[in-house]
Amino acid sequence: MTKQLTQVSPHSPDWYREAIIYQVYPRSYMDSNGDGVGDLPGITAKLDYIASLGVDILWISPFFKSPMKDFGYDISDYCDVDPLFGTLADFDTLIAKAHGLGVKIMIDQVMAHTAEDHAWFKESRSSRDNPKADWYVWANPKADGNPPNNWMSVFGGSAWQWDSRRRQYYMHNFLTSQPQLNFHNPDVQQAHLDALRFWLERGVDGIRLDACNYHFHDLQLRDNPPATNRDSITVTDVNPYGMQAHDYDKTRPENVAFLKKLRALLDEYQAVSIGEVGSDDSLATMAEYTEGGDKLHMAYSFNLLVNHLSSHYIRQQVEQFEARVKGGWASWSVGNHDVPRVASRWGGPSAPQAFAKLALAMQLSLKGTPCLYQGDELAFAEADVPFELLQDPYGITFWPEFKGRDGCRTPIAWTQDANGGFTTGKPWLPLSPDHLAKAASVQERDKESSLAFTRAFTAWRRKHPQLLRGEISFFDTQDSVLALRRDLAGERSILAVFNLSGEAVMVDLPQSAGAEPLTGHGLPGSAAGGKVQLPAYGAWFGYAA
Repeated sequence: MTKQLTQVSPHSPDWYREAIIYQVYPRSYMDSNGDGVGDLPGITAKLDYIASLGVDILWISPFFKSPMKDFGYDISDYCDVDPLFGTLADFDTLIAKAHGLGVKIMIDQVMAHTAEDHAWFKESRSSRDNPKADWYVWANPKADGNPPNNWMSVFGGSAWQWDSRRRQYYMHNFLTSQPQLNFHNPDVQQAHLDALRFWLERGVDGIRLDACNYHFHDLQLRDNPPATNRDSITVTDVNPYGMQAHDYDKTRPENVAFLKKLRALLDEYQAVSIGEVGSDDSLATMAEYTEGGDKLHMAYSFNLLVNHLSSHYIRQQVEQFEARVKGGWASWSVGNHDVPRVASRWGGPSAPQAFAKLALAMQLSLKGTPCLYQGDELAFAEADVPFELLQDPYGITFWPEFKGRDGCRTPIAWTQDANGGFTTGKPWLPLSPDHLAKAASVQERDKESSLAFTRAFTAWRRKHPQLLRGEISFFDTQDSVLALRRDLAGERSILAVFNLSGEAVMVDLPQSAGAEPLTGHGLPGSAAGGKVQLPAYGAWFGYAA
């Protein structure tokens, strides 16, 4: 297996705009010691595979010390590795090998909250006058004992939890065991910047900023008003969190100044950042947080992580972002550790590998840095995890209408044996039969596999700078077809047409008349006389006349 040589120049200040990000959820990637949970040495063992995908940045979900109530997104020590995942020495080995393969390392930073086990919170809750008393969001109850306002938790119920030590409520946007930090306190901001410097000094190349618009809250603790349009993107429709307009508990204006401090630190190390945005108007927040070159380098939202698929919707999201952004940059993600796998979410329960290939090609043809999720290159479908085996507290709370996030987090099947080559022990979540049938070892032997397509398409894309940096525009077509154009000064414009459906289509596209077909991308389709003929999940690329 050979590493695809990258054409991305690390010396260009905006090299990340040509990059591809690959997300690894460490619990489920590769287990090196037989305890049933993936770990850092397991990722290191698979770095040649990751490099072979033609990706530039490896984003690793949290591996820091944690009680694991939210599986690492509840951190008890920002500057150490949880023993479940290995040691600091294991991380140093991982980063050294990745750099040797030309892959940059991006780590998750969860700044808005900590675990209740964190030393900061233990001290903060001990009294109302200790040195860290104001490091978290504390508030007195109303006269009748109720919480101070109507803010809600994403994971269900009130965003306030009573603490008998201080006889006050503390705020939590997620689990009650994830207390919210008070970013209005400059000491909190500096503590996070110091922790980040610890990892930058170890050679980390970038950060993914979890829930990056959740840092600040309204100091007046004003009630959120009812939502005028229910949020069905960030949360499921069975969750009452979507019934509020989140004007006061997140996406506060003070966050912009903190992101500038964060960027100044990153610039010292030429490191990059990507922020996860989940706001009432995520595209506007993405634009605000990435414009000007002094905040985040790029951001992504849940807007393409929705359950429905239509070309009109995808076009709308990209066009609305482009209309708002001023020099900023998007990352378009169609799958990650928080949502059902894209093969099932968009392609249906029995989506063929042809759909996975089409979805990847479409994602990598949009203007922005694509972010791929582990297993999507193998066309893995959403796993069915029965209730008795569920681990995700979010899914347990809202079962059965919402099954949580375990279905996209099951271990990677590397081989077809019972545990998929993932572990010699009992895996923390069961492996999916669908995944075992599509195991990486099987696809390595198949030149027509989704894995082979991923490697070939990422290499093909690099040969066309229009697809990396070009401006984007769209054509009017039927809802099952996405047709776009990428324009870059000094290069011939590229036309791209994608059939998102399982039925053959004929697309009227006068702009394709006289176009020169582009070959080598691996998808079926043809054009003649101003019409593009596409089989099910087909695509056509051509140089505009």
